[in-house]
Parts: sequence; structure tokens; C-alpha cells
Amino acid sequence: MQWYGQALAKALNKEIDFDTDVLVVTLHTATYVPNRATHVYVSDLAAELATGLGYTVGGAVMTGKTIVTTAANSWGTSRANSTTYALGDVVRPAAGNGFLYRATNAGTSGATIPVYPTVVGQTVVDGGITWENVGTVITVLDFNDPLWAAPVSFTGMRYAVLSDRTPGTAATQPLLGYTDFTTDQSGAGGEFKIVLSAQGALHIFTP
Repeated sequence: MQWYGQALAKALNKEIDFDTDVLVVTLHTATYVPNRATHVYVSDLAAELATGLGYTVGGAVMTGKTIVTTAANSWGTSRANSTTYALGDVVRPAAGNGFLYRATNAGTSGATIPVYPTVVGQTVVDGGITWENVGTVITVLDFNDPLWAAPVSFTGMRYAVLSDRTPGTAATQPLLGYTDFTTDQSGAGGEFKIVLSAQGALHIFTP
């Protein structure tokens, strides 16, 4: 998932409590276009799927929420040669250097170890991937994969949006993050599950 631009500020302002608030994922058509800079609250959303065909307006409540902070050299995924990585994947060097690196694109790493930059924000090209130095510590926010029980046959879903529904109204319920599936997704009659990254739903990096 990608963060909405003001989500962290809302958390620091005590508008979001990831552990205890009711967080939901709603599904939206391509008519809604996320704006990370200006979309802040649920009232900024549009084009949620209608109730029916396995979906209910208001989305699915997230369970199994966790927050885990890890130092770079203890991160579980080390970069490997000639390996496919997805956009946003985070790695550490196999011989830890105290920094983490995030893939700025999907691709395959090179056949030799790159020269890792040790300044936050700097990048290195590694075969078909560009790695960005993102800092020394990662905090992972995660929850169980969003699931809609069978039978699901809705069509035209393009975005999944994570929001906090505990505050009183749509105008005060903060948006946290969203996933763009790039093409419309549909149910096929069984259950519909959004499989989150094995590295967690949302990341916070500390330089």
C-alpha cells in the first residue's frame, strides 16, 4: 500500500490509533482517482462499489493488526543476485551495513553485488532494479489479508483504500493508504482476497 500524504501527521495528532481503532478497507472503481497530497478523510473518497454481488458499502474490518520495528541489520530479507523483486520491496545487504534499501521499480537484481550508497535518499542501479537508501530502521504496520467471503462476483474494482472509521464522521475519519491494481479486478464466484506484501501493509522508515 501507498501512504496518503497526511496519514502520519494524523497519527501523530492522535487522530489515528492503529492498534485500537476500527480500520476498514473499501473497494473503489477507477472513477475515484487517489490524490496523496489532498485526500485526507473518508469524505474525500468517491466511487465505492455498491452493496451487492458479495460487497457491502463500508468495506471489510481489518483484523490481526501489528506494529513491529526492526533495525536494518536484523531485517529478514537480504538482497540476492539475479532475483525478482516487486516495487516497494525492502532489503538489506547480505553483509549488513546498517541501512535498508527499497526498490523504486519492479525488476530483477544483477548478477553481482552493487555498491550500496550509505547516504539516505541516494540510489544505486542493480541490474533491472534501482535501490533507494531509506534509512536505518523500519516500522512495519500490518494486518490480515482483506477478505470478502464467497460468493463474490462484483466487477470494476480498481482501488483498495485503508481508512480509520472510529472518529465520528466521514469528514473526520482519516485515510491511511491505498493500493492501485492498475487494471479493474472482479470476483469469480468464490471468495475475494487481497494478498498483502509478505513485508507488511505499510512501512515507516527512520534515517
